[in-house]
Amino acid sequence: MDSKGVNMFEKELDVGQQAVLEAVRLSRTIQKELTREDCLIKKDKSPVTIADFAAQAIVCRILSEHFPALPIVGEERADALKKPEHREILEKVLYYLEKDEKTRKILNRENLFRCIDMGSAEPSNQVFWTLDPVDGTKGFLRGEQFAVALALVVEGKVRLGILGCPNLTLPHRQSDQGYLLWAVKGQGTRLMNIESSEIEHTGVSKLTDSAEMRFVESYESGHSDQDMQLRIARELNMERDPVRLDSQVKYAIVATGNAEIYLRIPNPHTPDYREKIWDHAAGSLIVEEAGGVVTDIYGKKLDFGKGRTLDNNSGILVSIPSLHDRVLEIIKDLAPTR
Repeated sequence: MDSKGVNMFEKELDVGQQAVLEAVRLSRTIQKELTREDCLIKKDKSPVTIADFAAQAIVCRILSEHFPALPIVGEERADALKKPEHREILEKVLYYLEKDEKTRKILNRENLFRCIDMGSAEPSNQVFWTLDPVDGTKGFLRGEQFAVALALVVEGKVRLGILGCPNLTLPHRQSDQGYLLWAVKGQGTRLMNIESSEIEHTGVSKLTDSAEMRFVESYESGHSDQDMQLRIARELNMERDPVRLDSQVKYAIVATGNAEIYLRIPNPHTPDYREKIWDHAAGSLIVEEAGGVVTDIYGKKLDFGKGRTLDNNSGILVSIPSLHDRVLEIIKDLAPTR
């Protein structure tokens, strides 16, 4: 809250939730019917599906209607859809948008490209949205975990984060439609059961016995140094096998107390790689407001004010407070040179 006790970013949160939920709903439908022909390979060799384009168009359209002056820094662009050889992909995007009663009212053949490219802005020094319309595309293609991730960045710091996790399952809870998590700086983290609309506060794990703790990491081995991460788990005397899954759902797992560490050490084959801001903005605030700690692997706070990548940071360390300093020490001992 601000000094007058008024909720900060109330409208941004409300509109952002609407946008993410619409994107989640449509993406789940597409995932159930997806085929390998519904995917393109970008220049960086990463996949992009019809859901990525459709979800970005939906979110950008809704955000721009309410906040036309705020830039949106998204992952996708419409360039590939404009190519004649990808006309079939374009038609499938339009098919899903036009057969849905809600999206048909706001998106069509005339405004699709423009809405997708609303997300091609460069980060502002003041305020901007950052969006990953389908975070964890490879998991999405396997029919597994993915997230719709949206965050509001103000002067290089995340002030609002929303994660839609339609395939997330949590112990002792039941939802066939997954969960929505959100956080506003200084206001804690909340978890909504998308199926029942029940909302609760959520927080990180309180475990003290490292043998009972869980480690969560990327499903794709190329995304991080999993050998190093295994050595760190052994140093901590963690006995349980790591949980591997895609996307910022990993942040959700930590924020709901179902894992104690998420570690992303740069792969030794790509030591200069820098993380994209949309891959961590929403999740990082959600964990911090749930009581966790998020830094890079050298203990530096994540800096979202340097462009489309985290240029001032290397790797990611997310953990419960009692483990964070210890993990930083182990990393320093195992990899003393930067």
